Amino acid sequence: MKTSNPFKFSQAIARFDELNALDPVTEIYEEKILPKELIYAQRMSKMLNQLAPNASEVLQLAVRCQHIQRWQIPRASYPMTKPGYHEWRNRLKKFHADIAQSVLKDVGYDEILVSRVCSLVRKDPVQDDDEAKTLEDVVVLVFLESYLGEFVASHADYEIAKFEDILVKSLRKMSKEGRSSITKLIFLPDELELVLRSALAKV
Repeated sequence: MKTSNPFKFSQAIARFDELNALDPVTEIYEEKILPKELIYAQRMSKMLNQLAPNASEVLQLAVRCQHIQRWQIPRASYPMTKPGYHEWRNRLKKFHADIAQSVLKDVGYDEILVSRVCSLVRKDPVQDDDEAKTLEDVVVLVFLESYLGEFVASHADYEIAKFEDILVKSLRKMSKEGRSSITKLIFLPDELELVLRSALAKV
């Protein structure tokens, strides 16, 4: 992947990682105990490199800070209702974008690039935005590869049909190209693979 200014880029990535490294929740990743959101950010960058190795600098930055310091605004701080969920998600989008803006300005990026990264992080609705589509593809691919098993295990009361419905909604957010990459990039245990393939057939 190429960048217009490797020094600024490496500074920004390092700052994002420093902020995510403050996450008090840890997980095991590649035989190391690391902060949860730092792991997520690294997984996002790794998946982007697999899916779109020629991704722009803007997209690389947006991918890295998608969940930056997400633990600061826990789901429990909003009503456990559908409107409460959407309010929480919207607050997070602005929160992540505000942090990204501060970091990118501090390392010297120009306003045009900063604005574009923040727009992607906020998921601003823009028609035919290929980078926004790629970002969403990466989000879903990372979920499937690294978090689907955990999600299924934590909802043992769900019927298979409900899992399929949830997956169908996620898969519909992806581009056609993103969905076609699933079988090339994602390898799951047999029981999860069956559910995923069933969901893919319904999209």
